[in-house]
Amino acid sequence: MLDRFEREINYIRISVTDRCNLRCSYCMPEEGIFLKSHHDIISYENILALVKAAVKLGINKVRLTGGEPLVRKGISHLVRGLRATPGVCELVMTTNGVLLGEMAVELKDAGINRLNISLDTIDPKKYKSITRVGDISHVLRGINAALAAGFKNTKINMVIIPGFNEAKEDVRAMEKFCEKKGLLLQRINHYSLTDLDSINKKYRAERPLSCSECNRIRVTANGKLKPCLFSDEEYDIDSDDIAGSLREAILRKPEHGTCCKTKQNWQIGG
Repeated sequence: MLDRFEREINYIRISVTDRCNLRCSYCMPEEGIFLKSHHDIISYENILALVKAAVKLGINKVRLTGGEPLVRKGISHLVRGLRATPGVCELVMTTNGVLLGEMAVELKDAGINRLNISLDTIDPKKYKSITRVGDISHVLRGINAALAAGFKNTKINMVIIPGFNEAKEDVRAMEKFCEKKGLLLQRINHYSLTDLDSINKKYRAERPLSCSECNRIRVTANGKLKPCLFSDEEYDIDSDDIAGSLREAILRKPEHGTCCKTKQNWQIGG
């Protein structure tokens, strides 16, 4: 489906939870967050119904995000349901990799096509510093498990953070790690949701995309349709007319983002 600015919207990103087992300094406050109750989080049944309607509008790529999607119980059940949905050509997941060591084979068998694994540094001390509670050995085990399970074209998401990992030697260390493992390094310029102009464009990076290239719509952890990451606009999903809700959200997608002050990354999935 085309939006008002002739962009083809064929990609939906779904935040399946606001919970996370890390506390990355650019994403979450150190003390954690006020978690929504399970009743307020979008159900698997509603996700499946939403995607079934979305594919009829031309959506063919689905990404599961969080928070951290692997902390939600029964996530493989959702993956199987999405994989069985006609019209879903690409089913991907973004994960911090902490639980991937135990779940890689299960996710592969359930039907995930490809993984993005968030890892901003290969230095154990820096990793602990940026995640506050993380142990990089868990992520490395997860990466190895994903490779052993047969995942191909796995991307490593590296947020380039000024004053932390933007030095050439930091980026090169990540490049060498990915080259050795057969992984694809995707650099993401750091930004604040409250200001689109905050995107640090000093460093060469693959993400975020420019507004003119945006082909996606988002679903927040509490089940709202969000046409633009850098906007406060979000819309309820009418269970009696899911397709109509999707059309409305897509047609209200702005030409350019500005800022989002009502949601944080862990609620939207970045």
